[in-house]
Amino acid sequence: MQFPESWLREFCNPAITTAELAELLTMAGLEVEELRPVAPAFSKIVVAEIVEAEQHPNADRLRVCRVDAGPHSKDGPLQIVCGAPNARAGIRVPLALVGAELPPAEEGGAPFAIKVGKLRGVESFGMLCSARELQLSEDHGGLLELPLDAPLGQDIRQFLNLDDTLFTLKLTPNLAHCLSVYGIAREVSALTGAPLVTPAIAPVAPAIDATLPVDVQASDLCGRFSGRIVRGVNPKAATPAWMVERLARCGQRAVSPLVDISNYVMFEYGRPSHIFDLDKIHGGLQVRWARAGESLKLLNGNTVELDGQVGIIADDQAVESLAGIMGGDATAVSDDTANIYIEAAFWWPTAVAGRSRRYHFATDAGHRFERGVDPQGTVEHIERITALVQQICGGQAGPVTDVQPAMPQRAPVRLRVARAAKVIGMPVTQAQCAGVLQRLGLPFTQADGELTVTPPSWRFDITLEEDLIEEVARVLGYNSLPDTPPQAPVTARVRPEARRGAHGVRHALAALDFQETINFSFVEARWEQELAGNPDPIKVLNPIAAPLAVMRSSLLGSLVGVLKYNLARKAPRVRVFELGRVFRRDASVASTDASVAGVSQPMRVAGLSWGPATPLQWGQPERPVDFFDLKADVERLLAPRVARFVPAEHPAMHPGRCAEVLLDGVSIGHLGELHPKWRQAYELPSAPMLFELDLAAVQQRNVPLAQPVPRQQAALRDLALVVSDQVAHDALVATLADDPLVRQVTLFDIYRPKAPSADIGAGERSLALRLALLDDEATLTDERIDAAVAAAVARAQAAFGARLRG
Repeated sequence: MQFPESWLREFCNPAITTAELAELLTMAGLEVEELRPVAPAFSKIVVAEIVEAEQHPNADRLRVCRVDAGPHSKDGPLQIVCGAPNARAGIRVPLALVGAELPPAEEGGAPFAIKVGKLRGVESFGMLCSARELQLSEDHGGLLELPLDAPLGQDIRQFLNLDDTLFTLKLTPNLAHCLSVYGIAREVSALTGAPLVTPAIAPVAPAIDATLPVDVQASDLCGRFSGRIVRGVNPKAATPAWMVERLARCGQRAVSPLVDISNYVMFEYGRPSHIFDLDKIHGGLQVRWARAGESLKLLNGNTVELDGQVGIIADDQAVESLAGIMGGDATAVSDDTANIYIEAAFWWPTAVAGRSRRYHFATDAGHRFERGVDPQGTVEHIERITALVQQICGGQAGPVTDVQPAMPQRAPVRLRVARAAKVIGMPVTQAQCAGVLQRLGLPFTQADGELTVTPPSWRFDITLEEDLIEEVARVLGYNSLPDTPPQAPVTARVRPEARRGAHGVRHALAALDFQETINFSFVEARWEQELAGNPDPIKVLNPIAAPLAVMRSSLLGSLVGVLKYNLARKAPRVRVFELGRVFRRDASVASTDASVAGVSQPMRVAGLSWGPATPLQWGQPERPVDFFDLKADVERLLAPRVARFVPAEHPAMHPGRCAEVLLDGVSIGHLGELHPKWRQAYELPSAPMLFELDLAAVQQRNVPLAQPVPRQQAALRDLALVVSDQVAHDALVATLADDPLVRQVTLFDIYRPKAPSADIGAGERSLALRLALLDDEATLTDERIDAAVAAAVARAQAAFGARLRG
């Protein structure tokens, strides 16, 4: 909700500064998200009138203007050279006098000083300004034309009320009554005690008898429908400058006078309304739920398909409007409109909530109606709109018709003073509670220790005792709450030594030169199908954006998205990781406090590495990161536990450069290079390396056990074994080490001749391995060593056909 401070102070003007007002609103629950001035700082810019405008003698695009600046033109009109296409005699525009300072063109730049200048041989004593040069808007097509009654010589800041501040509030859904300037003023009045100015809205006397029949067929959709015909309006009339200015300061662009009036009253009193072109309505209006097969072309140009879950306004021939959301194109007002129908209704919040998001757009009207709009003000606000229409566009009004099929009934809510004191955490009296309710305009009755409130029509958020307690706390002031220690005992949960925390995993990855990234749990369906191999992901019923439509079952898609984001910004090297929850269908999962039936939600840790293996340096040549670099990172992450890596397949990874990670024989995830087809599909310059592991397994670690220092010295023996290229290193090492005396087996060389030889045939290679043998109790003799080595070779021969080279 954005609004100018000056408009708020017309309704309630407390004796506090702008900063104090912002602090007051924020501490009362109406968070002020942004404060910014209407215009930047500038000086010595006044209202002036061009009295003459002649062609420059030496330039086709310049004019020599004679400008009257009132008291600033003591010696007659000032001579100004101007290149604006609309510079002509008879208009009033902003004039920057000599010595004026205009806002800098770029943020952080110096102000632009106006001096006496000479343009193509003609002197210029100032500068005529556009709206963009004053940074009032982006319009730079010509001079900013002011009303002809603007006082000559008046400071432009004073005339345009530029010493104003724009407030932007971040309102929670329960504060629907603050979605208007008057509603916020009502809160300020309650918080400060300053008087609230409620302008009297005089009814417009009907001049014609015309009415439009309305049939409300769905009382669960519409509780009240009011309307009025106005004939003979002039839609080509200009929207007054004061209204255009206020709409702009509320973030709303002026469209046409009839639309602007409707938007103005919405910002003023929080009442969305709609103005139909009466001559385009066939017969009467029906307010009902849509029927399957019906469609509607909206004001935004989209055509939507309707069903029985969406409310509509229809005439005798077609659907004309989405109830409480947006009008239809067929009955929209235009420059040819002569007769209009003004509608203001109360739509039940549950009948409007979520409907616009089904069609992937949102409107100010829907935003308000789905939170609740005062049903009592429909007729009064039609009178306000009618008065503005007649003031700006003319016309003759008919009587107001008011249909009330189902007005909301508000149940009384009880407030116990003792309960309020206990929840708030400080003593409060019945008199204090009564004073708060009175300031807020909430009618109540009271007995000993108890107050009963009947919520007013504009407060849809008050249904429970806790709602009233919150009102008492925020009006008394959250800053008045005492610092009270919690009464509940705090018992620390001791984590087992064999399990490190999630932050420990984060620190370990950060130490490996990875940076953490945090992404949405809902992702593009394409990522799930392509990178996770999940053809049936869990769909989001109400996605915040159309692409983010499903829940992720893998973190890899999110990391590829992060890579693309960084590459678009020319990042030379990307190493990122994420700890996050994934979501998979699992019928065995029951519903508990921490789970949802049918959905498994395990935690995963995933990483991505792309670009050079190390930052640019002199110590080693630059090379791209490869599979073994990431494998080493995963090994260091899991240390001191030792993982096995076996060839595997994964939907996201290269079929020949992918491994399954095993801990104690149990699979905990995968690592590998992104599949070539996905590298091409996602338009990546080269393939990144990826891993994804089960977080619970990564958190497990071995508890260190004390071992005595060996009293004996290890014996080392080197072997050169010839094996087939198909023999896996891990399997060969495990076979050789299958003896208590063999403590370690280390591969230190691989030899593959260019052509088959007598020792090494085709499809074979020689592996040089070092065996470390040790007996903790006795010194190894040559006989035991030779026997253990021979046994190891025999095991390798039996398992893989290995033979000693040479």
